[in-house]
Amino acid sequence: MTEITPAPAQSSLRRLVPRIFSRAAPREGLEQLVRTVRAHHPKGDIAIIDRAYQTAARAHAQQKRQSGEPYITHPLAVAQILAELGLGPRAIAAALLHDTVEDTSYGLDQLTAEFGDEVAMLVDGVTKLDKVKYGDAAQAETVRKMIVAMSRDIRVLLIKLADRLHNARTWGFVPPEKAAKKATETLEIYAPLANRLGIQAIKSELEDLSFAVLHPKIYAEIDSLVRQRTPQREQYLETVIDAVDTDLRELRIRGRVMGRPKQLYSVYQKMVLRGREFDDIYDLIGIRILVTTVRDCYAVLGSIHARWTPLPGRFKDYIATPKFNLYQSLHTTVIGPNGRTVEIQIRTHEMHQQAEFGVAAHWKYKERMNGGKTDAKAADADMAWLAHISDWQAETADPGEFLDSLRFEIGAKEVYVFTPKGRVIGLPAGATPVDFAYAVHTEVGHRTMGAKVNGRLVPLESSLSSGDVVEVFTSKNPDAGPSQDWMGFVRSTRARNKIRGWFTKERREEAVEQGKDAIARALRRQNLPVQRLRGQDAFTEVAHQLKYEDVTALYAAVGEGHVSTQSVIEKVTALVRAQEDTSTGPIDLPAVGRSRQKRDSDSGVLVRGAPDILVKLAKCCTPVPGDEIVGFVTRGSGVSVHRADCTNVSSLMQDEERVIDVAWAPTTKSLFRVHIQVEALDRSGLLSDVTRVLSEHHVNILSASVQTTNDRLALSRFVFEMGDTVHLDRVLNAVRRIDAVYDVYRVTSS
Repeated sequence: MTEITPAPAQSSLRRLVPRIFSRAAPREGLEQLVRTVRAHHPKGDIAIIDRAYQTAARAHAQQKRQSGEPYITHPLAVAQILAELGLGPRAIAAALLHDTVEDTSYGLDQLTAEFGDEVAMLVDGVTKLDKVKYGDAAQAETVRKMIVAMSRDIRVLLIKLADRLHNARTWGFVPPEKAAKKATETLEIYAPLANRLGIQAIKSELEDLSFAVLHPKIYAEIDSLVRQRTPQREQYLETVIDAVDTDLRELRIRGRVMGRPKQLYSVYQKMVLRGREFDDIYDLIGIRILVTTVRDCYAVLGSIHARWTPLPGRFKDYIATPKFNLYQSLHTTVIGPNGRTVEIQIRTHEMHQQAEFGVAAHWKYKERMNGGKTDAKAADADMAWLAHISDWQAETADPGEFLDSLRFEIGAKEVYVFTPKGRVIGLPAGATPVDFAYAVHTEVGHRTMGAKVNGRLVPLESSLSSGDVVEVFTSKNPDAGPSQDWMGFVRSTRARNKIRGWFTKERREEAVEQGKDAIARALRRQNLPVQRLRGQDAFTEVAHQLKYEDVTALYAAVGEGHVSTQSVIEKVTALVRAQEDTSTGPIDLPAVGRSRQKRDSDSGVLVRGAPDILVKLAKCCTPVPGDEIVGFVTRGSGVSVHRADCTNVSSLMQDEERVIDVAWAPTTKSLFRVHIQVEALDRSGLLSDVTRVLSEHHVNILSASVQTTNDRLALSRFVFEMGDTVHLDRVLNAVRRIDAVYDVYRVTSS
């Protein structure tokens, strides 16, 4: 376990990520909102917006945001976001009223009477459920309710996304734990939903703000790296844009050429998922070309391929075959000036509106055409996946399982296959007929025994391709179940969780018995007293250390192979020995003469009343001058010195006779052991740079350990000795200045 003394979270986040401390700007007032709505809907019903604002202002009059602002600034900001997306007056009115039913005495019946069924339905769709009634399942039930309402009217989700976006901009004012929970939920649910709807403007900002809250130091480091390299990149970008502008003039095509903005979360994801280094990602130049017609798109593509050599396999025509969220564009990658790779997107202005605002752009045009009236089923015609959305929540009654199912369904899908009746099923790339079966229904998956693809029998581990027609055969045996082998080839999270859940439920009792027998056999092999160890509650303590509910859960984990038997036994025996060592008994202070042989390696600590006694600095917390310390008399080994906040101190303090006064008195011979941890974005040459800096500061490294996580983060732990602890700050500051290092600090292990 590592103990760290962090800086105050609020001030640290404010310094690293000022974006999440946004306050309402004056332009977000009612007048600005009305101007924005009129720009998109000149003949829209502005009166309903004014009435909704007055009602919301009265209802929220006594409420404040956690930032200290009047609460009405929040619904105004949400309405402004939706107005900029082009939504009509009724949706804007619903946005202004979206928190009244939940947070004030203004009821849904009153709202229906004053603003009509349409606005009331939108408000009810985004209203959270009673947390007292649902307890821990409240969040899952809220999302379920939103999904059901969304299947009737997509504007419910647009209001919810705008609500989440404005809240995300003010996460700096809420407790860090709550902000982190909301950011995780946003990355798992709301950002993918925004992507499903094609609203890149909201999706990108939600991802960056969530990234900033969850990993503020990494966010700040990538932001710093981006800013450092921006001037050189902008210069090269101008060269590419000038060349494309020349081609447009020769073709007599009116168009707009621009650089594509770099999203920090996207850079981080490419480093993690693709294993790329920052320079490789950021040096990749991207431009976007906007023209008037589809014919112009293909003409510009031909001109660019004539100027620069295209990379094979990197051309995608999303105009002829749009993505699932109606996204349209031509994508190509070419070898540009100086041999550098350039990514190019070509689209019309209408396609660009669709890419940025997605289904919101469709609502804008529908409301204009229908004189402000909307058809609740119109969106379903545009987004085929909405036709099946109620199936997601109807599949399971368990809120947690539903939420997991939803996360799977809204994830990026790359393979689309058909059922024999023509229903489209989206699956991850490399998916198999077993994944398909579980996507249809859990019971279908459990009872699968064979499959046909395009009319031919295939093995269950076969990979599916887009356009395949898949048919699965199921067993009529009521006891039929999945095979453990399926875990080796299924690709979807849903299928994997369902299979694992089946085996966990069916075999838990068997696993408990297997785990208990395995531990008993291992104890007997090592001649350890089984009954004595069990009687001391050591197994219960170890179960809690390993984050298991109780001893039964620990036995089950051992039986299922999640925890090794030897690991459990080592922890149990260590715990029992520690309890025996701290048991009460006679205290023997070591003789003065025996400590003389140890004085060559001066501890730098004096024991009051016994200046020549043997003193050792505890390895569990490695105290150094400046730390508050406590001394304990040990049996035959002098005095052990611990940091006052060491986790072992509380148990040692129970025997007050052993406590002794100690004080720092370092000499020129004193040496102190220091542990530091270095956290950085993984890159080649990182370890050599860190060790070089430590060597330059004359640090004697005793040990070093380095590990790289799946998130492409390098965590390095160094142990070294130093005499002057003031020197430590200089060392830490020097390491912190190394490129890609986002944090370095002293740690204490307990």
